[in-house]
Amino acid sequence: MCMEREGGQRAVQGAEIRKVALASFIGTAIEWYDYFLYGTAAALVFGVLFFPEFDPLTGTLAAFATFAVGFFARPVGGIIFGHFGDRIGRKTMLVITLMIMGIATFLIGLLPTYAQIGIWAPILLVTMRILQGLAVGGEWGGAVLMAVEHSPPGRRGFYGSWPQMGVPAGLLLGTSALYIFAALLPEEAFLAWGWRVPFLLSIVLVGVGLYIRLSISESPAFRRVRESRTEARMPIIDVLRTYPKSVLIAMGLRVAENGSFYVFSVFVLAYATQQLGLPNSMILAGVMIAAAIQLCTIPAWAALSDRFGRRPVYLGGAVFSLLFAFPFFWLVNTSVNVLIWLAIALALAGGHAAMYGPQAAFFSELFGTRVRYSGASLGYQLASVFAGGLSPFIATALLAWAGSYWPVAVYLGFMALITIVAVVLATETFREDIAADQQEERQLIAERKGGVAREGA
Repeated sequence: MCMEREGGQRAVQGAEIRKVALASFIGTAIEWYDYFLYGTAAALVFGVLFFPEFDPLTGTLAAFATFAVGFFARPVGGIIFGHFGDRIGRKTMLVITLMIMGIATFLIGLLPTYAQIGIWAPILLVTMRILQGLAVGGEWGGAVLMAVEHSPPGRRGFYGSWPQMGVPAGLLLGTSALYIFAALLPEEAFLAWGWRVPFLLSIVLVGVGLYIRLSISESPAFRRVRESRTEARMPIIDVLRTYPKSVLIAMGLRVAENGSFYVFSVFVLAYATQQLGLPNSMILAGVMIAAAIQLCTIPAWAALSDRFGRRPVYLGGAVFSLLFAFPFFWLVNTSVNVLIWLAIALALAGGHAAMYGPQAAFFSELFGTRVRYSGASLGYQLASVFAGGLSPFIATALLAWAGSYWPVAVYLGFMALITIVAVVLATETFREDIAADQQEERQLIAERKGGVAREGA
């Protein structure tokens, strides 16, 4: 009888984690569809429509600067939503961030251009980008924690990779949407109205995402903290006080993964079209192929990290990124379709996916439950400012300075070295019990219980 109850309980738990993982994947894919639409449009149309007084390369630099603005807003979003995610719960924050992202993206599709309202056009564009940054800054932590904290022992890497798969899914959806309109419409029509349609359609996807996210339950780890009334008082301050090394390690782990991703998926669009004179559609096709392959390789690398540990898998991805920096451009410079597609696929599905697959579990395991949302979000989003947010801009500036790809390849190698050092300094975490109170948390628990006792007195 007991065995039957245990079997039934395991079945219910298995169904619950699959539901949560699927909801995390779909919701994150929608968020990143919105976010990547901006990056692709920045490479292809925003320079022309919102910064027309510059030459093409300078206009692209200006567009990538607005792209970077969203990354500067992401740590702020991580701090705000991380605070309330550790105080109130993960689920509520996921609903709020999805709504903010959807509204901002929809409004981008309605913005007038520079030719219509002058300087107010780029100002409004930057405002919407800031809202996108705030939303995605708070969304990632909640999505991965819902998946990781619902996961059974020994499967956190795999299930934690489901919201990570939302990134290539969003990239695939966003790039495909712009690719279809760019390929089917004349250039004048695409610049006049075609680019707007994918932004406007995002409002439908947001409705689907909200329906799914409202149907899942709060994570069991956070429910136990809330029931014990030992939530952190000021999560962001507490995480910096008790886990400073973990925050720095997470930032270092993020540099190569995030920075190289935007070079391989965003900068490559501008490089191939403006420097090599290749058609937009061919490069977009390569990014879509790589994103589709990543949907398989991200969970595969994550599953390997459940078996062999987070550090060896992550280190392999960083080393690959270091060694592939120059070969990537050698392949792209051939201007041969298949070789360009191979370069993008190896870069994203190989080196990047090996880091991004185990990342959700790795970051979550670095922090205790009471500050996990704030800690994981802070490490993830702070690094994104200097890595992903600036990498297309820095790469474009290096290209303009040297007139060649070599300094961009050196820049990729430098970011990979930072991450390699971070992996070496990190401790292995894949066997940790993330539901247990970590040593660093015990002080927070004592402080919280002391505060509750004083309030009761």
